[in-house]
Amino acid sequence: MKPKNIVFLGKSIDNYIAGKNGELDWLDMIPNPDQLDMGYNNLMNEVEAIVMGRTSFETVLGFDMEWPYKKQVFVLSRSLKTVPKNLEDKVTLIQGDENKVLDTIHKKGFNNLYIDGGKVVQNFLKQDLIDELCLTTIPIVLGDGIPLFDVLPKSLEFEHIKTEVFYNQIVQSCYKRKRL
Repeated sequence: MKPKNIVFLGKSIDNYIAGKNGELDWLDMIPNPDQLDMGYNNLMNEVEAIVMGRTSFETVLGFDMEWPYKKQVFVLSRSLKTVPKNLEDKVTLIQGDENKVLDTIHKKGFNNLYIDGGKVVQNFLKQDLIDELCLTTIPIVLGDGIPLFDVLPKSLEFEHIKTEVFYNQIVQSCYKRKRL
């Protein structure tokens, strides 16, 4: 079976994935009294590892909680040299262009990957390395911030898989890359 790269992100109506200073508090602005995971557990059951950038990694480290991932995490960074001691068996630092990074990760036995983080997602899209996009829209217009998309060298066509609405406000749409 062919490896798969999946993006699973929350975004504002105007396609920002974080505020201009990296704020994420707006992602939780709609109460979730039933603690719905909105597909996150299904994603985690499907993927074997997570690929994220340094900024996302540092953001997660800054959360006041235990390390949230049970899967191996690969952090793309040219500047980080070490990870916290308690995460050495859970986090691997990796660098290189996206194709080389994927090749290295696949050789380690991880094929289905959750691709996370603004620049990482943008760069993987530029290289046409995203197979599925699952985007959850929170009903807010941020007006500025870290954009989900950047300029691409060519258009990428996706096929709609499904759309779900949670609490009559949060809209999640999932797409699969159309390939010839």
